[in-house]
Amino acid sequence: MTSVRNATDLHRYEIEEDGTLAGFTEYVDKGGQRIFFHTEIGEEFGGRGLASTLIREALTDAVSAGLRIVPICSFVARYVGKHDDFADSVDAVTPETEQAVKERS
Repeated sequence: MTSVRNATDLHRYEIEEDGTLAGFTEYVDKGGQRIFFHTEIGEEFGGRGLASTLIREALTDAVSAGLRIVPICSFVARYVGKHDDFADSVDAVTPETEQAVKERS
C-alpha cells in the first residue's frame, strides 16, 4: 500500500510503500507560496511512478491550502510542465524564492 503524508515538522511530504519510507519532496513556505526545492526517491523504489504520486499529492495539498506552487525542484518542474491541472497555481522561480530556500533552517 502506498501513502503520502505531509511531515510538517520536517517541511516535506513523504511517500511510503508498505510502511517503508520510499521518498520525499522538501519545501519552504514563504508569502503564500510553497517552494518545492528537492525530491528524492530511493533507488529500490525507482520505476514505480512513486515520484509522480508523491508530487501530485503534495501539489494538491498545497493548492487546497491556498498556497501557490514554486517548482525549483526539477522533478516538480517537469511534473507541472506535463500536467495542466496545476498551471493556474504555479509561480515562476525568482531570486527571492531561491533565497528563501538558501535561508531555510
